[in-house]
Amino acid sequence: MKALLQRVARAEVRVGGDCVARIERGLLVYVGVAPTDAPADARKLADKVVGLRIFPDEQGKLNRSVRDVRGGVLAVPNFTLQADTRKGRRPAFSAAAAPDQARALYETFVEALRTAPIDVASGVFGATMAIRSDADGPVNCLVEVPPAPPGTAPMR
Repeated sequence: MKALLQRVARAEVRVGGDCVARIERGLLVYVGVAPTDAPADARKLADKVVGLRIFPDEQGKLNRSVRDVRGGVLAVPNFTLQADTRKGRRPAFSAAAAPDQARALYETFVEALRTAPIDVASGVFGATMAIRSDADGPVNCLVEVPPAPPGTAPMR
């Protein structure tokens, strides 16, 4: 599984003009699922997201997690994170999981987030969503579970 994290001052998801999810300070997390991913990967990714120290402490060092700052997480399903862009100009999406598998693992990820003492909001799987966010930093991280081995191409 892959997640693109953006530290935000606030973020929201709109579907059809209606706000369906919103957080204040925290993380906007785009989640992509691969066919080889399993429920254990979803839970491990959620634990990594909640514990990743990308918020500043009193000295301005990135030493605090979203849990430490009592922030929120807005999770957004995003199959395009699995895009292979190495050839040509049109991304290939063969590395993305089928919709039923992706939905189940995305939901496992969100449920695992909910076990942490943080505010959790979720986008709508399969919907066309408008995402608004105010970046904080900016701080952005790509997290992969399991991580790609060093020096290897992420997708084949």
